[in-house]
Amino acid sequence: MITVNNLSKKYGANTVLNIESLEIPRGQSFGLVGNNGAGKTTLFSLLLDLIQPSTGHIISNEVQVDQSEAWKPFTSAFIDETFLIGYLTPEEYFYFIGELRGRNKADVDALLSQFSDFFHGEILGQKKYLRDLSKGNQKKAGIVASFIGNPEVVILDEPFANLDPTTQIRLKEIIKELAEKEEVTVLVSSHDLIHVTEVCERIVVLNKGEIVKDIKTSAETLKELETFFGG
Repeated sequence: MITVNNLSKKYGANTVLNIESLEIPRGQSFGLVGNNGAGKTTLFSLLLDLIQPSTGHIISNEVQVDQSEAWKPFTSAFIDETFLIGYLTPEEYFYFIGELRGRNKADVDALLSQFSDFFHGEILGQKKYLRDLSKGNQKKAGIVASFIGNPEVVILDEPFANLDPTTQIRLKEIIKELAEKEEVTVLVSSHDLIHVTEVCERIVVLNKGEIVKDIKTSAETLKELETFFGG
């Protein structure tokens, strides 16, 4: 599904990402972990063609993402609040994303109804602009918007940050449900080792822009990661 070849990103003399090879098959729940500055967001930004690679390329479903926009109809993401449109209400934003993805209001409403327990009555019907919501509620809106249109690739950067414990638990359930759909490839980055080991079947560790571990998740994975990051 996703293939990374000889990929690097440099800013001046500083190399922030250097991945020779990485394969992510269709339908895999893929976790990306690493300390600040490890290159997690850089990799996701390259996957979404938000920045240009210094060398190499990424191919998603046979499309080279920096050469064609044909990956966009089957890919969705929420990286941070810059993906939102602050002067819209959540409803307006959801319907706007729906239009982009060929879904009418009824389709979007049907999807939103599945996440009422995730929203906790704090998103819909509040007559607030997205810019006026808390960081956690902005994140909830962005995450759910990424599910509109049945994407085949969903990319979530630090989805558990700024969420309360109840919402984190529900989000883990949502990601697991999404990953159980064999045609959906889910990529999640997180600083929370417990969360990522619970929702991802495979975990890659980045350190200073390079892959240092590639683990198939098991009962021992959390301990292995804690040992690695604990020094």
